[in-house]
Amino acid sequence: MSEQVLLLGQTLGFAANPFDLPLDEAVIHHRRGGVLVGGGKILAVGDRDELKQQHPQTKTVDYGEKLITAGFVDAHVHYPQTGIIASWGKRLIDWLNSYTFPEEMRFHDADYAADIAKLYFNLTRSHGVTTMVSYCTIHPESVDAFFNEAQMRNQRVVAGKTCMDRNAPGGLRDTAQSAYDDSKALIGKWHGLDRLSYAITPRFSPTSTPEQLRALGDLWTEHPECLMQTHLSEQTDEIDWVLGLYPEARDYLDTYEMFGLLGEKGLYGHAIHLQDRERARLKEVGAGLIHCPTSNTFIGSGLFDMGGLMAEGQRVGLATDTGGGSSFSMLRTMAAAYEVAHLRHTSLHAAQLIWLATAGSAAALHMENKIGNLTPGLEADLVVLDLASTPDIAQRTARADDLWEALFPTIMMGDDRAIADVWINGSNQI
Repeated sequence: MSEQVLLLGQTLGFAANPFDLPLDEAVIHHRRGGVLVGGGKILAVGDRDELKQQHPQTKTVDYGEKLITAGFVDAHVHYPQTGIIASWGKRLIDWLNSYTFPEEMRFHDADYAADIAKLYFNLTRSHGVTTMVSYCTIHPESVDAFFNEAQMRNQRVVAGKTCMDRNAPGGLRDTAQSAYDDSKALIGKWHGLDRLSYAITPRFSPTSTPEQLRALGDLWTEHPECLMQTHLSEQTDEIDWVLGLYPEARDYLDTYEMFGLLGEKGLYGHAIHLQDRERARLKEVGAGLIHCPTSNTFIGSGLFDMGGLMAEGQRVGLATDTGGGSSFSMLRTMAAAYEVAHLRHTSLHAAQLIWLATAGSAAALHMENKIGNLTPGLEADLVVLDLASTPDIAQRTARADDLWEALFPTIMMGDDRAIADVWINGSNQI
């Protein structure tokens, strides 16, 4: 068992979803708090003086006024798009053809995939992201590279081989059978190893034939322990394309549902332009809807209905959508979620934003019993936030009367400079 360490600072955790209950019931905040970690787990959270008295010989790390909370959980990313983030001026389909597909062609090279995986994990760690759910490319080498890098870092991640057998360049197409076979082999190789989990990954309906979607639906039936990730109703022209390819479908969601790709462990990225039937079915099965606000504004997709979907009791996570999303930062993503919600006449509280980036995303991944909160027994993935990381933020925080007024400027203006430290599996060493 690794050495125990007592981290001192402000602490922020959740007893419940702050969308559902008042803040005083949902939030657990210690102004002078501490977190005891050891063996990769959170062992205790509470008042710092009490914890110091109970563990007098334990090594301490004192973060002063900084805020200790759960590490950020990024619920939808494309690590192979690291190098093309912030590419100029395209709608979704043109963006895929102009930027995404040419870059993803390079991931047949295992060395190139390994280099990008290392770069991606370095960049995301600098932004306090401790867990992410990534699409890879069609190449098994891209999955191996991602999981190898995560394994070396003792990091909890989810990933899967992207499957496409039409409407993509020849070098990026597999087949219904090879998608099934490759995915099944990768599940056997990686799923459940250390802190690694596999997600069955059809990119989206337009790039899969009915035969491929059926094969992946069958695979999910055989491996219900796995997550399944895909895209849903991101742009209106995408929806028209989907319905033209699947004229028998009732709506976009039905192109997954008819092939066994709708379920509780499904993660549906974007989910902006949903019909009433789709919303009802997603709620009925308890699926995860993943909000990607910087991507939705950057590519001009639309405004996610956070207020309405949360009021319905939908399961919602938050994500950067690197590299359609324009930042690796979950702070920037929270700020964009706030702005998008405002345009839909919903004002999100700082507590709700932090919850979405931690406990909410963890719950969408069905990992709330492992990560996403400052709770004894969970894995010790933590981020330490400097709430006065720049002069701009510090002058505003100095006027704050409570935690939320101090935290909100960091959400809206913070970047990697606000990340004072990151602990992954109980260690702050890479």
